[in-house]
Amino acid sequence: MITKSSSPSLPQTFSMAHPIILVTGSTDGIGKATAAALLSSGAEVIIHGRNAKKGQNVQRELKEKTGRRSPDLLIADLSDQNQVMQLAQDLLSHYTRLDVLINNAGTYEKERRVTADGVEMTFAVNYLAPFLLTHSLLPLLKKSAPSRIVSVASTAHEDVDRFDWDNLQGERHYDPWDTYARSKFADIVFTYLLAQNIDGSGVTANCLHPGVVNTKMLRSAFPKMPGIPPEQGALTSVYLAVSPDVAGVSGQYFDNQQPVRSSALTYDRWVQELLWRKAEDITKIGSD
Repeated sequence: MITKSSSPSLPQTFSMAHPIILVTGSTDGIGKATAAALLSSGAEVIIHGRNAKKGQNVQRELKEKTGRRSPDLLIADLSDQNQVMQLAQDLLSHYTRLDVLINNAGTYEKERRVTADGVEMTFAVNYLAPFLLTHSLLPLLKKSAPSRIVSVASTAHEDVDRFDWDNLQGERHYDPWDTYARSKFADIVFTYLLAQNIDGSGVTANCLHPGVVNTKMLRSAFPKMPGIPPEQGALTSVYLAVSPDVAGVSGQYFDNQQPVRSSALTYDRWVQELLWRKAEDITKIGSD
């Protein structure tokens, strides 16, 4: 499902004129705050959510909040690979350009659940969905170059110091935090290897830690943990999406709008390639 709208020009402080930006998981939390900030700056934003009614309410809310026209809306359940592919197809059928893809959608599952594709839910939504969506949209991103891919990761990845490849999806033992941390670790190594694979294409790929943000997901997972407002948690996503300061910067992990080192294990090429091949096998996407 998609609804179309136009948008005004961006201020000259941005590196791209009239950027078209897709923000996944943008009907709540960090994603909605990211979309609002980008809309306020004049970008043409495509928001995404799972529920059409909620998405339409957010369209109206963002229009009223930003004083801009309603953002476009895509509906898809990212735990379902067929719907991820349909989301990409819906976008490709309506747009001839995509300047920025922000892989923001995520989940934290207290109990192990399996998707319709037979994949553990956290691994499916947090890692396989951005892997599949990015690959599906990569030809358009390359055509639109210079363009950017931004993925929301987490410092949770630092708790991953080894991989039990036989328990990658919690098949033998499920711990919600460990599973979440592995999925965010996978987002980071995907970014690093993707940046190498697309080097010279005009497309950059970076990832980030948004901070501990007061979102519905945090309140569900850790009710007593304090968090920063979503508007603050969105700052690094917005920075990586449109700031001229990072034009041409690729393959980096950012925290508080600064490039920082992720954990040592994320730079292990063998781990990077094995996680990539796992995603290829499950999503049935061929190698670049």
